[in-house]
Amino acid sequence: MAITRLDSHRCAVFLLTFFSYAFFHANRKAFSNVKASTAKVWTPSIHNESLPAIRPNKIWNSHNLFDSAESAEHFEGVLDTSFMLAYALGLYLNGYVGDRKVYEKVLFDLGMAGCSVEVFIFGCVCEWAEYYNEYFYVFIWVINGLLQSTGWPVVVACMGNWFGQSSRGMLLGIWSSCASVGNIIGTFMAASVLSYGYQYAFLMTSCVLLSGAFMIFFGLVTSPDDV
Repeated sequence: MAITRLDSHRCAVFLLTFFSYAFFHANRKAFSNVKASTAKVWTPSIHNESLPAIRPNKIWNSHNLFDSAESAEHFEGVLDTSFMLAYALGLYLNGYVGDRKVYEKVLFDLGMAGCSVEVFIFGCVCEWAEYYNEYFYVFIWVINGLLQSTGWPVVVACMGNWFGQSSRGMLLGIWSSCASVGNIIGTFMAASVLSYGYQYAFLMTSCVLLSGAFMIFFGLVTSPDDV
């Protein structure tokens, strides 16, 4: 059986949306994999109240957001909660926008590019600049949640545009494994560079996600009507 032009486009759409959403999950997984490392950076390396305090405190402990590892872990939980709340809200808002075919590709591409920038700022810029601020971290992570939420509504809409109801269930079942693939990719990338510093885990995943944004911009056709 000859492969038609539409079949080629369907294959391209499947692969592009599969790996782009996998990159979203890889990007999201970076923070989960480096929580122990960030907690160490955000807390003093020595906890001994019998020792005299090192003065001036502003210079020697300026990077210490918290007095204990427990406080740092609590803040990481706050970041996770803030992210999920923003993500849940974003799914509703982006789902409404994503139903309009003219905005699907733009929304998805901006979400991927913006998310890569946010993660780069959170993990790399703040660490390299030695800027540690709880409110700034929460703000960045809320924006990250909103940007991450652009992915799911758009890719589901694109898959629905290209694949009919007769095969949609099986294909979406296979396609949904992209989340697990992304988690594996994210874990592998973080583990491979974590010994150099947690910021490099964010650097790798943000670069991969940005490359995915370029692939979507130049390669994704959101509907057969655009062929």
